Order: sequence, then C-alpha cells, then structure tokens
Amino acid sequence: MDLEFSPEEIAFRDEVRTFIAENYPAQLRGKQDEGDELTKEDFLSWHRVLAKKGWVAPAWPVEYGGTGWTVTQRFIFSEETARADCIRLMPFGLTMVGPVIYTFGTPEQKAHYLPRILSGEDWWCQGYSEPGSGSDLASLRTKAERDGDHYVVNGQKTWTTMAQHADWGFFLVRTDPDAKMQEGISFLLIDMKSPGIEVRPIITLGGEHEVNEVFLDNVKVPVSNRVYEENKGWTCAKFLLAHERVGIAGVASSKRGIEKVKEIAATEIDGDKPLLANPFYRRKVAELEMDLTALEFTELRTLAGEAAGKGPGPESSVLKIKGSEIQQRLTELALEAAGHYGAPYFRGFGEGDNEHPIGPDWAHRTAPSYYNMRKTTIYGGSNEIQRNIIAKMVLGL
Repeated sequence: MDLEFSPEEIAFRDEVRTFIAENYPAQLRGKQDEGDELTKEDFLSWHRVLAKKGWVAPAWPVEYGGTGWTVTQRFIFSEETARADCIRLMPFGLTMVGPVIYTFGTPEQKAHYLPRILSGEDWWCQGYSEPGSGSDLASLRTKAERDGDHYVVNGQKTWTTMAQHADWGFFLVRTDPDAKMQEGISFLLIDMKSPGIEVRPIITLGGEHEVNEVFLDNVKVPVSNRVYEENKGWTCAKFLLAHERVGIAGVASSKRGIEKVKEIAATEIDGDKPLLANPFYRRKVAELEMDLTALEFTELRTLAGEAAGKGPGPESSVLKIKGSEIQQRLTELALEAAGHYGAPYFRGFGEGDNEHPIGPDWAHRTAPSYYNMRKTTIYGGSNEIQRNIIAKMVLGL
C-alpha cells in the first residue's frame, strides 16, 4: 500500500480544503466547540452545501449521484472535514438506507428516494433496536401483518436517534412469526407522519435529546414500501450494519480529537509542569495514537477492498470495536485533563445567558462527551456481539 499522496491527490486535498474554508456555513463555525446542541437546520445547512457541490455521498455509485472518487480521495475528504471541525452528516440516509435502496430496491424506489436523500429533503431514522431486542436483534417482536396492498405494523422501537426530526424511517419488522428468527423479518420504509406513530424523547446522561422511543399502533404501510423480498429483510439488515460499522470507526474525527487533547494537555498545568509532561498521562496519549494509527491502516485496507468490488464484510466488526473503544478513551483523557472542572458541567448556553462555565472554556464539554460516548460500544451491534462475529466469520472458530 502506497501511503504517499500523488501530486494529483495533493491538488485534490487543496481543492477540498479551499472549498470548506469558503463554503462551510458561518453559523456552524465553532458551534460544536462551544457545546451548543445542534439543530436539524444546522445539520441540513452543511448537507445542502455538499449536495449542491455533488460531494454529499462520496461512496455512492456515480449512476445514483456519487462522486466517482477513488478510495484515496474519499479518505482525503474525510480527513479534511475532520480537520476543519465540520459537523458530521447524518448517516441514516446517506450511509445506511441509501446503499440498501440502490442495492436491493426496485427501480421505482431508487427513482423516488435516492434523490431526496441526496438533497436532504428527507431526513431518515433507523428502527432496529427494541426494548427486548438490542444485541439479539433477530428476536425483534414488532410485527407487520399483510392486509391487501398494505401492512399493518404494531410494536415499539427504542434508541431511535434523531427520530424527533425524521420524515422517514427504515424499520425491521416480523412478517412471519412462525419462521426462524432471521427468516421471518422484512425491511420496510415508513413515513414518520403516518397515523399511529408516536415519538417519545429519551434524555441522555449528557443532557441531550438525541435518542427516542418510537411506538407504532396499527400503522398502515404500503407493500410497495418493502425493500427486497418479504421475510428476507435480514439480508438488507446485515448489509446495512456492515456499512454502519465501517462509519462508526470514525478514524478521521478521532485523529482530530487526539490533536485537541494534546493541545489541552500542553497548556493545562499538573503541579508545576504541563499535563503532557506527566509520564503516565503522556503514555496514555502515545498508546492511543499507536492504536489509532493501526486502525487507520485497517480502514484503508477495507476501503481498498471496497474499491476492488468487495463490499464491507465481517472485517468491519474490527473497525467498529477498535474505533468505538478509541472514541471512549479520547473522552476519558479529556475528562482527566479537566479534572474537577469537568464535574459542574453545563449545557445550552444561549444568547442572553449571564452564566458561564466554571474553569477553562473547553472543560464544561468533557463530562457530557464522556457520558455520550459510553454508547459507542453498544450501538451498531454491541462489541461483545462483534467479537462473536469475528470469531465465527473471520477466524472460523
């Protein structure tokens, strides 16, 4: 693997860097660093800029609106957006259901949904987990019964990220209660404005309204909204999760996170020296950097395989495990640097507030980030389940 950028790739990097500098929405600059909760319009403002440029879905095939970039160009793009502290694009349409639709969907589904995902006209959420079916997703109990040209859906989903903003959701439902668990599931696209859908907020330890419960009470869904064959939705589910786990690795954002931790530790005083001079803390940072470098090479190998026509397979579980653990360790290091200033954290400073965080400006964000990142080893398939997948599908145990 040649890790040196060619002159053409360097020119591409400069193009991306210049575009971000000139076009990233002004109202978003620094908003994440200040700890402000991002709105739906915040996410969509950057999405629309990239959509207009044609850069919003780099991994999609060109015929469906992708960029046609090489693996290296996609890597450079993710590096540059992380370097500029751009907010992340919501993955549910672009990297989850979009690839499912263009891979398994009908021509009519592709023609209708894909352009609306690219433009940001439709905001998507994911209806997978249930109160009794998280890591053991195939045991889900939300059911869909056929009634002519519709399904009638009843059940409950949980941990549904950003469902409070969603126009559409993709749901796993049980359509054959008598089949083996994985064989009786279908993949439905559901209009979140349908009668019978109720979204209830779950407020996290960090104080955010990010996840929700979704209740479905006799929700009518056209059969034409089913992707792929009836009772074969598990095929779509596995395909989607493999793409999700690659994205969860978050290598570029973690590299930027390490830079920020080192900047903090170089200025925060521990005794009479900078915290980064503390050999125990410095060792933690160094070990994290080494693990992240190894993960980066693994991600590059996965992307190279994808470029050669091999979709993400069980190896994506390695990316998910290590990437999520690294994200958690990053927030632990930041919280350790904040010390007691990380305890009395605040959220939601807005215009007109006359109170300010205690301690350094960055410190009040460390505890919410730490609490929020506890989820990374659970969502997208818990890391315990990922180890089982690796043992079975990669190591053949």
